[in-house]
Amino acid sequence: MKRMMITGLAAALTLAASTAAFAQDKKTIAFVVNGPSDFWKIMEAAVARAQTELPDFDLQFRYPERADAAVQRRMMDDLVAAGIDAIAVSVVDPPTSTDAINTVAAEIPFFTFDSDATQSDRIAYIGSSNTQLGKMAGELMKTAMEGKDGKCMGFVGLPGADNAKERINGYNEAVAGTGLELIDVRGDDIDQTRARANVDDVLVANPEVNCMVGFYSYNPPRMYEALRDAGKLGEVTVVAFDEDPITLGAVAEGSFAGTVVQQPYEWGYQGAHLIADYLNGDKSKIPADGIMIIEGLTLTQDNVKQFEEDFKKKLSGG
Repeated sequence: MKRMMITGLAAALTLAASTAAFAQDKKTIAFVVNGPSDFWKIMEAAVARAQTELPDFDLQFRYPERADAAVQRRMMDDLVAAGIDAIAVSVVDPPTSTDAINTVAAEIPFFTFDSDATQSDRIAYIGSSNTQLGKMAGELMKTAMEGKDGKCMGFVGLPGADNAKERINGYNEAVAGTGLELIDVRGDDIDQTRARANVDDVLVANPEVNCMVGFYSYNPPRMYEALRDAGKLGEVTVVAFDEDPITLGAVAEGSFAGTVVQQPYEWGYQGAHLIADYLNGDKSKIPADGIMIIEGLTLTQDNVKQFEEDFKKKLSGG
């Protein structure tokens, strides 16, 4: 009996060792987002789906504890030290992060998504054309305001991030010459409490504001709450970004004019496959200009319900 136990233990140890060796043979790809926001849950679900189709890879999805360039850079360094094979990052502050990105890119393949770092040595950007998204938001505002002049206020998480600057520039380009003036954009560093306080402050200090734009996913829900509590839903024309459930509900009930949505699910799903192919030696799918654009969508009362149904299916893994 003792000999059988020893033999069985030896076999178990051999199996464990071979399993560990197999796990070590897997290439690891890490996706690092720009902050702790529910916006990223849909992309995380897409990466989880891609994982089922890429059994030879270990796909990791990481959230920094806060939206801070230094925190994100430390996370990137830790992942490289842990031996990952490739990394994709939504860059918090490209101008101050370029050197750090290039240091990482000298060791492993580096990709960006959502917020690009165009001056860095990244291999490719996967995501939206933020300038085009801004233009879509501007067109939506023009339609909603029906030729009326507007004093508009914008709200955003990271004013210095490329995605924020490009959206704002695109919006301003679309509304130029229409009498719709974006008088200011308030930043909040992806702080939910501050995001709400920014809207409350504007409602008190700027009664002339009759239109608002929420440029990050969590801004419109905070705008909705502030307008609701102030009894001003429907009095201020709101154009939103992204597909937070509160935002979709506001569009469906007519409290918001509409929302411009990206497709982060496709960023995660297509991005995982693109990077996996790259690590396997197939670089043919990398665009010549290094930019892989996934088009956005405009949602209004006419099409928001269908989008919401499809969105919930993707989020649940369906």
